[in-house]
Order: sequence, then C-alpha cells, then structure tokens
Amino acid sequence: MLEVRGLRVRYGTSSPALDGVDLTVAPGECVTLLGANGSGKSSLFSALSGLLRFDGDVRFEGDDVGKLRPAAIVARGIAQCPEGRKLFPELSVEKNLRLGAYVGRRDRRGTDEALERVCTLFPDVRDKLRAPAGALSGGQQQMVAIGRALMARPKLLLLDEPSLGLAPRMVQAMLDAVAAINRAGTMVLLAEQNAYAALSIAHRGYVLANGKVVLEGSASTLQQNELVKKAFIGA
Repeated sequence: MLEVRGLRVRYGTSSPALDGVDLTVAPGECVTLLGANGSGKSSLFSALSGLLRFDGDVRFEGDDVGKLRPAAIVARGIAQCPEGRKLFPELSVEKNLRLGAYVGRRDRRGTDEALERVCTLFPDVRDKLRAPAGALSGGQQQMVAIGRALMARPKLLLLDEPSLGLAPRMVQAMLDAVAAINRAGTMVLLAEQNAYAALSIAHRGYVLANGKVVLEGSASTLQQNELVKKAFIGA
C-alpha cells in the first residue's frame, strides 16, 4: 500500500505546489488524480518518484520511502511513466524498453520475461522493436513509454496524463491496457485531465486544486458529483 500524509512541495518562495496532500493506494486498486493544469498532479508524481524534495510522510508497504533516491524507489517497486513520454527518439524501441529495466539489469532472464509481457500487452510494440522510437505514432510511443515503466516490474505504476494528445480510439486502447495492468495485480495511480476516461477504469479518485485535495470518493460517486461534471466532464 502507498500512504501519503501531509505532503508539501514548494518551488522557491512561490505558493506551495502541494499543500498537505493525503492519499492512499491499496493493493489491487486503480486510483485516479483529477485536476486542471497547475493543480499539483505532476509535482505529486515527481515527489513520489524521488525527483523533488518535500515535507511530509510517504510510506510504501509500511516502509518510509520519502528520503530514498529515485533508483532506490524504483527498486522498491514504484515506477513512473511521465507526462510527454520522454523517450529517446534515436534509439530503437527495444533499447528504450530495456532502459526501464536498468535497476534490475543483472537479472537478464527477468528482463527478457518483462519484455515479453510488454509485447503481449502491446502487440504493436512487438512489431516495432527494431524501429527508432521517434518514428512511431503518438499512440505507439505512449505504449512504449508505459512499457518502459513496466520493465521495472513495479508493484505500483504512476501514470501521468497517458491520454494526452491521443486520438479518441487510442485513448480507449490505452485505458484498456491500464485496466489490464491493474487486473494483473499492479497498483495504479493515474493522473488525468480526462475525468470521464479515468473514472471509467478507476476504483477511487481524488480531485486536486491549488495543491490540495478538495474532493475524494469512489469512481461512481465522483462521476455523479455535479462539481466534477461541470469542471471535468463537461456536463
């Protein structure tokens, strides 16, 4: 289980990017973070990944992971798929994927098995393993980005805006893949502006605004909430 208590992040002397955030992700759950640009979603992911200093308490499977370096956090079982994919366009798809297994690189058999699981989840990726990542479509690149995070064999997957910039057909394919990852036993924390899409596969959700959790509840409860409808679903 991921447990976050009183998480605060500040950039310089500006207002806090995160101001006392509390949240949990339990085993088997897919939890979504909803919020507009600037609400704090990416800052939260960077803090959980060890890329930002913060105040507060972050525990994973009962252990304090708040002071660990990024590689140690990955080794503990938390991997992030960042917003914008952040692939190496000149490298082949396979090399991009294998970079995700760097922490466990000595386990060659485990890495090969992880690669096979990624290719089974994303058949398009199997057909493009030798192609430069930059030559792929946006949807295919997002599959590679998610696959790269899965190569670390995480217990908790952090997904930051995976549907951003994708065509509606690809958004649904991405959601189906995320749901399959979750069903296979990986906890998922999903940051999304597309509330309708995110809530269709999530168990629970949190709404962030100005760095604070302003609403939380089950996916069905948030889908029916009038404020959520007006702000994120367009009702």
